[in-house]
Amino acid sequence: MRAMLQTDCGERPVPSGTPGPPGGREYDGHVERVVVLALDGVYPFELGIPNRVFGSAEGRYEVLTCTVDGQPVRTSSDFSITAEHGPEALCTADTVVIPPFALTNISAGLPGPVADALRAIRPDARIVSICTGAFVLAAAGMLAGRRATTHWRLAGLFREMFPDVDLDADVLFVDEDSLLTSAGAASGVDVCLHLVRKDHGSELANRVARSCVVPPWRDGGQAQYIEQPVPEPTAASTAATRHWALEHLDEPLTLAELAGHARMSPRTFARRFNDEVAMSPGRWLIQQRVLRARQLLESSDLPVDQVAGEVGFATGTSLRQHLHAAIGVSPQAYRRTFQASRQP
Repeated sequence: MRAMLQTDCGERPVPSGTPGPPGGREYDGHVERVVVLALDGVYPFELGIPNRVFGSAEGRYEVLTCTVDGQPVRTSSDFSITAEHGPEALCTADTVVIPPFALTNISAGLPGPVADALRAIRPDARIVSICTGAFVLAAAGMLAGRRATTHWRLAGLFREMFPDVDLDADVLFVDEDSLLTSAGAASGVDVCLHLVRKDHGSELANRVARSCVVPPWRDGGQAQYIEQPVPEPTAASTAATRHWALEHLDEPLTLAELAGHARMSPRTFARRFNDEVAMSPGRWLIQQRVLRARQLLESSDLPVDQVAGEVGFATGTSLRQHLHAAIGVSPQAYRRTFQASRQP
């Protein structure tokens, strides 16, 4: 539990001012410090994700890498790495990221140096795990009674070891406010982009995604790609129709219209769409409309009903329902949060 983790070092001085309104408006220069904790056996790819994503956020974050004792650590590959910092960096972190590592001896409890490092984290810091990093948080008691996720291949082992955690292995990431857990590999990109979006709005998160050449948004509730069938190489793709649909979100866009654009039968189109995107065309359209609505709420003063029409929802009530289902807030509340410099 979070209450177990009392800091062993002094508090980090709080910078003057607070972060400006997300979406790039009135940013006051406050830089969030992200500290990546590299454990023995760390996976090199995921280790680099926080630096790549947060480091592309136009100076809004500072990213440091540390180890539990300041010494080099072995990676899951055939080389070791040397970090610039030891556990003292954790005392200064606004966000701590624990990348995945090769699981060894975790069943016997956390090694002493790892437990000590976790105690150095400030109680009000956010903590993010990628893949097997969730095993560390669970072993420390931080996920007890909470919802969390990890890689779907490890779900059985995780549930056996930590039955007190509400594991959801069917999603890309879980945001429990100050504790975030994500599934394997690319979902680490998703959760980091999610934090950029949460901190600074969709506009900056989209620029970061373009810089990293990754999709700008995959909802945390989206299913992990578990043994999804791969379309035949000769099969027609739905990609062109998806691109076309994004340019016509203000239109009804029935399944028949989408299938007609792709020159497929509705049944074939729906099956192929699900194979490629891992969700139905209808769910994907709602997801894209909600995302576009969020962007308009951040960047414009359009009335809610007009925003709804611009993104293809029949009424403002429909937009309110879908936005609340996606992120738990009303359009007005979302606009107040992400556009504080304007009148609601």
